[in-house]
Amino acid sequence: QVRLVESGGGLVQAGGSLRLSCAVSGTTFSTRAFGWYRQASGKQRELVAQIGAGGNIYYGDSIKGRFTISRDNAKNTVYLQMNSLNPGDTAVYSCHPAGTSWWGQGTQVTVSS
Repeated sequence: QVRLVESGGGLVQAGGSLRLSCAVSGTTFSTRAFGWYRQASGKQRELVAQIGAGGNIYYGDSIKGRFTISRDNAKNTVYLQMNSLNPGDTAVYSCHPAGTSWWGQGTQVTVSS
């Protein structure tokens, strides 16, 4: 059974940083691409960043230069380092293996002004 467990969210002031983690089990981690998505209240879910099995990376325009996605294949974990946070980054963040229907429960990120 595939499990995706996100952690690291919380309440932070504008300009602050958070590091999200997504621990993956039940599937072959190293051969999969993983994306971090976010969904703000009343808005559609959007792709924030994605990292391929070979390390190729995509960033959404809204977070370029502020967020960094990475992976540790030895720990079966995907990370999202988020810097210079602003209230517009407030959302539930979830990780998602590309090409699957698997989703974690998400972790709430709230940025106060």
